[in-house]
Amino acid sequence: MTDDSTRRFTDRVADYVKYRPTYPREVVTFAHADCGIAPDAPVADIGAGTGISARLFLEAGHPVVAVEPNAAMRAAADEWLSEFPAYRSVAGTAEATTLDDSCVDLVIAGQAFHWFDKARAQREFARILKPRGAIMLFWNSRLLDGTPFLAGYEALLQRFCPEYRWVKETYPDDALADWFGDGFERKTVFPNAQRLDFDGLRGRLMSSSYAPKPGDPLHEPMLAALRELFDATAHEGCVDFMYETRVYAGRPTRG
Repeated sequence: MTDDSTRRFTDRVADYVKYRPTYPREVVTFAHADCGIAPDAPVADIGAGTGISARLFLEAGHPVVAVEPNAAMRAAADEWLSEFPAYRSVAGTAEATTLDDSCVDLVIAGQAFHWFDKARAQREFARILKPRGAIMLFWNSRLLDGTPFLAGYEALLQRFCPEYRWVKETYPDDALADWFGDGFERKTVFPNAQRLDFDGLRGRLMSSSYAPKPGDPLHEPMLAALRELFDATAHEGCVDFMYETRVYAGRPTRG
């Protein structure tokens, strides 16, 4: 994680908590059935953010340690997940988690994965995992077309968000086999979606690190274009913000 990536969402935490999508429960089922992870196995959530993926595993009965360098996001996770006795958080990064050697059965990383220094994070994951431990990488990949709304939203980002193209290039693709030695043991895709009214859509947009903030000359024109897109494509007061949840799992390469 670069210093910049650990700070990018500091002033977007409220929107992130309210408007980011969660993950399908099938992700946890996949960890149990396809990756052989016991239902009570300890989990480290790396780049845990506000706790979206941690909550998924806590609700399934796993003890989870959330590793998050951004203090504002970690505080939001601590508040949101305070009801779970098996939750704790630490101020660490993917490359330096602060966790003990061989302390967890599963390392998970969600949307934050594309910010990691892959080689250093890979070594750190191998260190904190138990000998037969596994890594699961998963994130929501927004569909770029297929409906007038999805195509229009992608066009809006291209037009009003100068950082979008750069951030988009950092997202991982299917070329991840070097994380898992000889290749992936498991990979799958689950459908996922949010149904959003205009306030939800606006919040979802503003939770993105590349969206121009108030005071930027592109901010108000972007929101005006978003309103126009919503009015043209909404059905019964909502639009469908659709994703594919991509899941990759395997064993770490150990030095």
